[in-house]
Amino acid sequence: MKKYLKYLAVCAIGTSFFSAAFAQSNEMVKVLKEANKNKIDVFIGNKPFTSFLYPDTLEKPVLYPVFTAEGTDVTRGFPLNPKSGDPTDHPHHIGIWFNFENVNGLDFWNNSYAIPKEKKSQYGWIKTDKILDLKSGAKGILAYHANWVNQQNSILLEETTRFEFTQVGHNRLIDRTTTLKANTDVNFTDAKDGLLGMRLAHQLQMPTKEDQKFTDDKGNVTVVKGGTDNVATGNYLTSEGKTGNDAWSTRGNWCKVYGKMGADSVSVVIIDHPQNPNYPTFWHARGYGLFAANPLGEKVFTNGKSAKNLQLKKGQSVTFRYRIVVEEGKNSISTAQIKKFTADFARKN
Repeated sequence: MKKYLKYLAVCAIGTSFFSAAFAQSNEMVKVLKEANKNKIDVFIGNKPFTSFLYPDTLEKPVLYPVFTAEGTDVTRGFPLNPKSGDPTDHPHHIGIWFNFENVNGLDFWNNSYAIPKEKKSQYGWIKTDKILDLKSGAKGILAYHANWVNQQNSILLEETTRFEFTQVGHNRLIDRTTTLKANTDVNFTDAKDGLLGMRLAHQLQMPTKEDQKFTDDKGNVTVVKGGTDNVATGNYLTSEGKTGNDAWSTRGNWCKVYGKMGADSVSVVIIDHPQNPNYPTFWHARGYGLFAANPLGEKVFTNGKSAKNLQLKKGQSVTFRYRIVVEEGKNSISTAQIKKFTADFARKN
């Protein structure tokens, strides 16, 4: 409660900034369903922002790709649309997604086409069955309903998610509110892989002098020799001042990844909300391009000192809220700007 009141106090500081910024944001947001496809496109000022993909061939719905206002794609292309030089590890990392590694023993996070048929029973699917709302305007709205199911299509959780897409000045924003309602007694057992995830473009990975080993879901190992990657330029910064690899497993109310893409600096910021469980979140931010906020991985991130096991009885629900800011310009988005976006988001219920 004290942390939340502190944020309310900070909110007043950013009021004039946001009033001016929104006044400058006259770009229409268009949210359009593609005919005969499980795909919804989002445009800002007639320029693509992202697409919501929910075909039966994917094990969860995703936002992919994601573009800055200048048209730069900040997401990895593989496996849906591989780009030259794309790393091919972790095929379940697609765009932006929301799921978890251990829900009643089922792994929703790591499921992908790479899982052998005989092992699929250990994994869960998220199947979108209804688009609840689509609105275009100064703010784009997309809401959907999905079921978290096992391989027999028994429903563990019902998901209702609402996206708000906006542009503030030169910054593009995605505000996500996801409510999970238990259709049976559900345990989220503390685990490393969750909850809101994003796979970054190669340029936003961190350069390294050390060899890196990646193991895919078939057990194949890929080795990237240290010092040979001339594409990666990324770095992390958290609200608590943690940078680079030191950001991983630490708490913070926001985390930024930034790097050079072409001639410009590109930034992606994930912002936590004070009403989220186990706030502020832990950052599952990896140098190889995984950028995730996971409040339910406390046991791993604290080396077993404490744990966060979330339990829902049948009929109970839990809500998670996140803001994602995507920006491109001469310089990376400043900490002062991020704090204003954070304070604004804290006011939203």
